[in-house]
Amino acid sequence: MAVTRADVARLAGTSPALVSYVLNGGPRQVAPATRVRIEAAIAELGYRPNVSARSLRTNRGHALGMVIPDAANPFFAELSAVIEAAAFERGYPLFVGNAAGDEEREQAYVRTFIDRRVEGLLAISSSWGAGIADACEEAGMVLVALDRVIDPARCAHVLCDSVAGARTAVDHLIGHGHRDIACLSGPHVSTAEDRVRGYREALAAAGLPEGPTVRTDFGGAAGYRALPELLTGPRRPTAVFVTSDLQAMGMLRAAYDAGLRVPEDLAVVAFDGTEYARYTRPGLTTVVQPTRRMGELAVEMLLKQIAGGTPQPGVVLLEAELATRGSCGCPDDFFVASEGGAF
Repeated sequence: MAVTRADVARLAGTSPALVSYVLNGGPRQVAPATRVRIEAAIAELGYRPNVSARSLRTNRGHALGMVIPDAANPFFAELSAVIEAAAFERGYPLFVGNAAGDEEREQAYVRTFIDRRVEGLLAISSSWGAGIADACEEAGMVLVALDRVIDPARCAHVLCDSVAGARTAVDHLIGHGHRDIACLSGPHVSTAEDRVRGYREALAAAGLPEGPTVRTDFGGAAGYRALPELLTGPRRPTAVFVTSDLQAMGMLRAAYDAGLRVPEDLAVVAFDGTEYARYTRPGLTTVVQPTRRMGELAVEMLLKQIAGGTPQPGVVLLEAELATRGSCGCPDDFFVASEGGAF
């Protein structure tokens, strides 16, 4: 005979409603001690919720959807992995759609998730922006935005404070004595715009002129191709603030091919804090986004709304930290944690 929610409640000494709240993440809070008893009863009895029955009641599939701009970008890959793990721990499979920087493809994935009636959507907009909020609102689907602004008046956002992070990065270059600092920006998305703004604010606060700013894609090839343009002009920059790790990795290769020494001839500081940044030579100094906190918080906010919580539109800003390595002139201590220790 199949184990029921009532069986779990009897073993835990509580009500079936509280068992439901634990399984669904709400809509009411459950006391920690009660939650422990319920989770122990679930494990002891081997109880599994009837997802098919729940889907029929709610007219939605028991799954979450996520749209990302570029699956090849390490930052989006790492953030997706965090979100997938957080969703899985809470009993939700996650379906990911890769927009590949194409607005039509992004729209197609959003409509597909709506048609398949996933319970909620997490979105990092490639270019469609507020159109995602329009589509979700029309379909009655819960939406949480990450990394890039969609529509703070209509949905919750979880973002890294890119302005403050960029200021920290440029201040660090100024602290190394640089006075001619260029900027390699990303495309016209809120993330790139905020990082350029932070770059400009740091220079203005230090009484320094803006250096050349080049706008391109976030990819490595774009970073490689951008270096000659950044170095053109009457005052060649001695340092560059780059708005993504992947761009900066391409630029490091371009500098090597051009016979430039990093950081002696050109210092480089980037933004994202991906795992791969530590493996460049020299190691890439970068602003580290709180990827784990960002992903887990976004999932928590989405599931609270799915469970009947009140939507809270607006923006939650999370603080970033600067990881210093050799590309800016700091010590380049390299180690890899492994089963046998560090080397």
